[in-house]
Amino acid sequence: MGAIFKREMKAFFTSPIAYIFIAIFWFIAGIYFVFLNLGSATTDMSYVFSGVFIFVLILIPLLTMRLFADEKKLKTDQCLLTAPVSLSGIVFGKFFSALCVFLCAMVIYIPFVIVLRILAGSLAMAQIVGNFTGLLLVGASFISIGIFISSLTEMQIISAIVSIIVNFVLYMIDVFASSVTWEPLKKAMVAIGFYNRYVEFTQGIFNITSVIFFISVIFIFSFLTVRVLEKRRWS
Repeated sequence: MGAIFKREMKAFFTSPIAYIFIAIFWFIAGIYFVFLNLGSATTDMSYVFSGVFIFVLILIPLLTMRLFADEKKLKTDQCLLTAPVSLSGIVFGKFFSALCVFLCAMVIYIPFVIVLRILAGSLAMAQIVGNFTGLLLVGASFISIGIFISSLTEMQIISAIVSIIVNFVLYMIDVFASSVTWEPLKKAMVAIGFYNRYVEFTQGIFNITSVIFFISVIFIFSFLTVRVLEKRRWS
């Protein structure tokens, strides 16, 4: 896994992908911070996190779209699949490399907190930590989904578009559930929705059930990606 992680990190930072992703993330977060926190003289950073989150729906698929699709297109996937590394090691090596880039982007929140602490003197740290944790968990879930979809196609643009659609549906499905009248379907939609679980974190509520849910999403889609690679290895 370590070799795959280093390989992908090198690929991210020797191409414009990571720099563009981080730059856009920082720019959007900066705009929200300046206008919503400094401009409104408030220490509530929940709007900065939630505002950026909407763009994360789109940005993360652009980060993950090439991870397997590019391998398939360039015919390097066979070399990867026959390398002396487990399929789970390949998947999680790529997953953690994308997650590391995402974390590099999230570092921007640290100077924001420092600035607000200097200006205001005290902050609601539980809410800030909750927002950070929620965004990290949802982002990691979107990364695992994007990697799975990338493993299904050799076209990066298709991978990105499908990932964006899936992310949006999972994020908003519990909101759509409010208009569903059939109770079993409504409960099922709420159960797999991301929105209400993410909102809990933005309010500083650390719900262990939601943490387990997002971790489960990561492992389920990683498992499905391994199965896709396994089928390709033996086909």
